[in-house]
Amino acid sequence: MSHALAALFLTSLAIRRAVRWPGWGFATVSLLVWGGMTIMGGSGAGAANAAERDAASERPNIILVMADDMGWGQTGYYDHPILETPHLDAMAANGLRFDRFYAGAPVCSPTRASVLTGRTNDRTGVASHGYPLRRQEPTVAQALRAAGYTTAHFGKWHLNGLRGPGVPVLASDDHNPGEFGFRHWLSVTNFFDRNPIMSREGKFEEFQGDSSEIIVAEALKFIRRQVADQGPFFAVIWYGTPHSPWVAAEDDKMSFAELNANSQNHYGELVAMDRSLGALRAGLRQLEIADNTLLWFCSDNGGLPKITPATVGGLRGFKGTVYEGGLRVPAIIEWPRGISKPRVTNYPACTMDIFATLAEVVGLPQETMLAPQDGLSLAPLFQGEPGPRARPIGFRHNGRGALIDNRYKLVTLNVKKDKFELYDLDNDPGERQDLCSAQPAVAKRLRAEFQRWNQSVEASVAGKDYPTGRVSPSEPVPRFWTQVEAYRPYFEAWRKRPEYRSRLK
Repeated sequence: MSHALAALFLTSLAIRRAVRWPGWGFATVSLLVWGGMTIMGGSGAGAANAAERDAASERPNIILVMADDMGWGQTGYYDHPILETPHLDAMAANGLRFDRFYAGAPVCSPTRASVLTGRTNDRTGVASHGYPLRRQEPTVAQALRAAGYTTAHFGKWHLNGLRGPGVPVLASDDHNPGEFGFRHWLSVTNFFDRNPIMSREGKFEEFQGDSSEIIVAEALKFIRRQVADQGPFFAVIWYGTPHSPWVAAEDDKMSFAELNANSQNHYGELVAMDRSLGALRAGLRQLEIADNTLLWFCSDNGGLPKITPATVGGLRGFKGTVYEGGLRVPAIIEWPRGISKPRVTNYPACTMDIFATLAEVVGLPQETMLAPQDGLSLAPLFQGEPGPRARPIGFRHNGRGALIDNRYKLVTLNVKKDKFELYDLDNDPGERQDLCSAQPAVAKRLRAEFQRWNQSVEASVAGKDYPTGRVSPSEPVPRFWTQVEAYRPYFEAWRKRPEYRSRLK
């Protein structure tokens, strides 16, 4: 068999499945696509094509939206003292609001890796911000694209190993979004602000206005094309807001005139971000696809210190810590067809759950996800409370670790030392009282759980999960984009831009 034919055969197998939708069970359709022709049993291509169209019409469109450095307390629905988020509030009132949702890590790149893979960040090679996602990691974008979804990424990427303020992603970058399953992309390497320069699949384009509103407007253009083509889509919208440097429009920061300059701009950016979510939701309604579009919002890590009022809603710690203020983030899923009764849940969930959830919703084969998976499908939660979480949630970042097992949380500030803290999050969400001495049996059980999980992660770090049993030696090390020769021709022009001035002195 030729390489081309073999690849076609594998792609065909990847989308042969019985599709399952929560609340409706399995559809009576199994599809095999071979060279563009659909075959189903012996009923002929015409009947199979009709069945495929019927199945596709039931599959939801999927949009993942993620803020950058938005804290758990920074929403109107949590009664923030000065910030109003009417569109997030409306989304929460119409969907499933998570009061205990966790970013995969307390900083950005690791959480993004966990979204795409369903695995904790260290397994994927993304130990901290600016580390590249290993190309050996299967992603949800690749799986959905193989299943017939048109895929697109908009905004912050930060999985290609480049540090520093966001610059347009190079077409030659072998870790660009296209390498991980995104057919279309308009992306920057890291955080970005007003009037950004972005890369549309390698072609640089300059935009004017608020970064959140820009990428939502571009995403809606993509969505309109997919609606016209009558095919399902998967869109990832990763904001640069409210990451520093903070630059808000004058109108958006008017309500915060009593605050210091950084806080004014920080909260002004969130005003614009919330407005962009309103535009996105309105666009879905206008296109008459809101009912069967699964829209999932969260933040990539906890809130920031030195912003007033405080960003984490009374939790302990901030971005960069494994306490609740660094990990717990706002999260909402809105999907009217799949979540018919809006409600609030205290079920502990995390960004590692996203891949498994979408896999169940769409009916992806289990083998599309690399084992071991750290996430669980949240699809049962769409219909009601399933009871306690069946498996703990583990975290590792820069030598620190945590394990959340429903009401209890174990914390260590050094995974190599046998020193832990234990908190009862039901009664002590602020993590003020260490219960290791008061509840030694619980502490012992969770310590053993964490150590088993940590050993598994160590094996993944070494590449034992991959068919080769090792990490590809071609993976790059983290570096600043100023060290990449292909960017050098742009240095002179970029010196005039405020976001790059400090890097190009």
